[in-house]
Amino acid sequence: MSLKEKLFPENRLGLGRFWNFSRGGIDNFRSGLRDAVSGVEQTRSRMMDYDQLLVWAVLSLALIGLVMVYSASITLADGPKYANYSSNFFLIRHCISLAIAIGVGIWAFKIPTKVWDRYSPVIFGFTVLLLIAVLVPGVGKGVNGAKRWIPLGLMNFQPSELMKFAAVIFAASYTVQRQEYLHSFVKGMLPMGIAVALVGGLLMAEPDMGAFVVVALIAFGILFLGGINAKLFGGLILVGLMSGATMIALSPFRRGRMLAFMDPWQVDNAANKGYQLTHSLMAFGRGEWFGLGLGGSVEKLHYLPEAHTDFIMAVIGEELGFVGVVVMIFLFYWIVRRAFLIGRTALQLDRSFAGLAAKGVAIWIGWQAFINMGVNLGLLPTKGLTLPLVSYGGSGILMNAVAVAMLLRIDYENRILMRGGKL
Repeated sequence: MSLKEKLFPENRLGLGRFWNFSRGGIDNFRSGLRDAVSGVEQTRSRMMDYDQLLVWAVLSLALIGLVMVYSASITLADGPKYANYSSNFFLIRHCISLAIAIGVGIWAFKIPTKVWDRYSPVIFGFTVLLLIAVLVPGVGKGVNGAKRWIPLGLMNFQPSELMKFAAVIFAASYTVQRQEYLHSFVKGMLPMGIAVALVGGLLMAEPDMGAFVVVALIAFGILFLGGINAKLFGGLILVGLMSGATMIALSPFRRGRMLAFMDPWQVDNAANKGYQLTHSLMAFGRGEWFGLGLGGSVEKLHYLPEAHTDFIMAVIGEELGFVGVVVMIFLFYWIVRRAFLIGRTALQLDRSFAGLAAKGVAIWIGWQAFINMGVNLGLLPTKGLTLPLVSYGGSGILMNAVAVAMLLRIDYENRILMRGGKL
């Protein structure tokens, strides 16, 4: 064995270059340097510009939603309510919504995160004006007793969906700017509480309690992640629970829903306030392990109201079974997990707004999916919330796409900084 191999048995590559340089001169050194540089370039190029698995999870949910919206709505044309519609009406509308959402999402991805931060108060204020406009006679459109939409031709836009996104960026920006006051009730908690109360009053006037719950969870969830005083946050939770209990107690409609939720199989409840829940539970029961197959749902045949929107998970459970439900839960889990990890990385890179905004998107999608699934499974009282990225509804799909686009942009900027680049 040579002296070189005895002294440096492991470092053969680096030692070989040194030995060749000592024997072959500067040309061999230059050749080795070129090899080393090219090796570094290949290693760095392996980092993608975006999170591929996150994109595939989002696309999977959107494609499953497209199939299930068609399956859940294909028979609606047989009923009197949609007698003038074709069996493909909701499929075509959903395809148009997805196309618009993808186009707007691509545009939103190109917007730097700092732009969302800068204009978050403007976007929040504009959305508040839209929430007021939807209540103006002749401007807002009512469906099933609720006035939540503004007609825009190709789709009816729902300002409450935009408010969820506005709440994410506004709360993230507010938390960063008021970081030093988060332990103060007057300067830290009260301004955000007033803003949420204003939005809540407008949403309850529509009425849309489900959207109000999600907006409040987003706003105060971001404040909690931003480091708000624990005692203040505990008091906030107590106030929220008391406010919710008061709204239920003062509203005969909500009180009836709560009683029906507690005992949906009671004869009067099953025929009235608990009707949707009982048929949703029957759909899950019929699905068993592997489901009845696509198109095999019986509950969608005019038994289960809103099967293509709020209760699409019940149709998934009936046609795709327990396995299909688990796949859906896993896809949402993956999106929420990746959003929190992207947010954590942004915070580690000293990008406070981007980190809190990413986590705000996780709170939004995670909580709304949990509430929708909980309602379908009888774990929560019935609320009018769609399943993100899946249910029929142009406004919801559109704003979900914008939120995902911003999340991917945050991840994209994180990767630029980790490569040593500049924004």
